[in-house]
Amino acid sequence: QLQVVESGGGLVQPGRSLRLSCGASGVTLDDYSIGWFRQIPGKEREGLSCISSSRFTYAHGTIYYADAAQGRFTISRDNAKNTVTLEVDSLKPEDTGVYFCAADGGDVCYSKDIYEWEYDNWGQGTQVTVSS
Repeated sequence: QLQVVESGGGLVQPGRSLRLSCGASGVTLDDYSIGWFRQIPGKEREGLSCISSSRFTYAHGTIYYADAAQGRFTISRDNAKNTVTLEVDSLKPEDTGVYFCAADGGDVCYSKDIYEWEYDNWGQGTQVTVSS
């Protein structure tokens, strides 16, 4: 199965921005739908955003944001680097948690409803801590 790796987490002050990256070796990431999720302590894991593989965008859009993620989150692909990036702006202490990248070869990114169970390949997560 595909192995994806997240990077870019760390300690950041409130109000700052952070860019998280998702990458993989040996495959073209554009062949996969990519979702970003986070696990905030004490809360259920939630989907934040997803970006479709170009294989499927004949049928629907490319980028979707969960309602809770709209406004401060931006997802993008850099096919030259074979990565997917999630930028989080205006970070708040409540954003503290583990952020995960997940990939799936199927057509799973097609709406703002982003479900963990639709993605087969998960990274180990990257810790984001927002604190002054």
